Amino acid sequence: MSAVPTFATVPSSPQEPLPVVAVGAGAMGRAWLATLSDSPEVALVGIVDLDLDAARRAATGLGRPDLPVGSDAVALAEGTGARAVIDVTVPAAHHPVTTAALFAGLPVLGEKPVADTLARALSLAAAAETTGQLFMVSQSRRWNPQLAALKGMADDLGDIGAVTTEFFKAPRFGGFRDEMAHPLLVDMAIHAFDSARYLLGAEPVAAYCETWNPPWSWYAGDASASVLFEMEGGARYGYHGSWCAPGAETSWNGSWRVSGARGTARWDGDDEPVMDADVPPTDRPRSPHEGIAGALGVFCAALRTGEPPMGEVHENTMSLAMVEAAVESAATGRRVLVDDVLARAHERAVAEETHPQVREVLRSWSSVRSALAGTAHRGPGGPAAGG
Repeated sequence: MSAVPTFATVPSSPQEPLPVVAVGAGAMGRAWLATLSDSPEVALVGIVDLDLDAARRAATGLGRPDLPVGSDAVALAEGTGARAVIDVTVPAAHHPVTTAALFAGLPVLGEKPVADTLARALSLAAAAETTGQLFMVSQSRRWNPQLAALKGMADDLGDIGAVTTEFFKAPRFGGFRDEMAHPLLVDMAIHAFDSARYLLGAEPVAAYCETWNPPWSWYAGDASASVLFEMEGGARYGYHGSWCAPGAETSWNGSWRVSGARGTARWDGDDEPVMDADVPPTDRPRSPHEGIAGALGVFCAALRTGEPPMGEVHENTMSLAMVEAAVESAATGRRVLVDDVLARAHERAVAEETHPQVREVLRSWSSVRSALAGTAHRGPGGPAAGG
């Protein structure tokens, strides 16, 4: 884990669970509400949604019709005594909702992606630095015991030359995904990109991507993509997938292959990974974390201990940078350097950010990549990167 600025801790325990408000009562919001209600680590004290009727229906669905509801997360948190916010809003709302919560002294656990644009993601990292509050992104598919086992095998294989993911599904969602320019890359591939960073323990350097739409596709935009990333250390990560590929579908986690100096590890996305190598896999304890419940448990533990979790905003933002680099490469037909993508997003973040303290922190970053790794030089008045 890279060093990131330190954040305020919030004591909690099963005897005194962390009081939280959830923001967003849509389909994913309802999944989170069920998880929050079942968790012994948190106490759900309110539901926020611009549609108050939707919030009330969600409360009734939990069997708690008297649960407080509201349209403003900070106001409801103040009224209910909540000490953290779970942000399950649409991506375009992540920046305003999370920024307001952080400046109100409320740590945030948010759904992926960190924001709807890389520029706003950088602003949220700067807001977390400014306020000294934890903002963690629930990249839920990274919290998978089988993926953790594959990571252990990758470590046993020595130097890694290549990691590949195949992802072929044929979901008919309807709604906004059907109209997106790059539905697979923007809405789904970030899970695989994030997992590849985790497996390799390395960040992206460059991307080359091609996208297309088969003639039978029910999507308006390109639903198929092939991307090759150069990663730090020289390994390559390849992603090949489609969201309009009926028959012999892969797992929602994709199908993975890790090729290293000592052999190969494979994972079909549903069953335990297997290794064919010159060395046996090291016996490691199974990860206890899985899905959004796992992310929630890690968030609560981080607030108790002050230990930066996987998914902390600085660490997670590079997964969104991979998405934007892939989309830019598909649009231009050229290999794209991730540092160029970061630099343009940083310039845009400084221009768009309206909070003066956040803008000043952004300006203090001498290197975006270093800032996200917690090693950037900070100018006078900027916060120091903690360890």
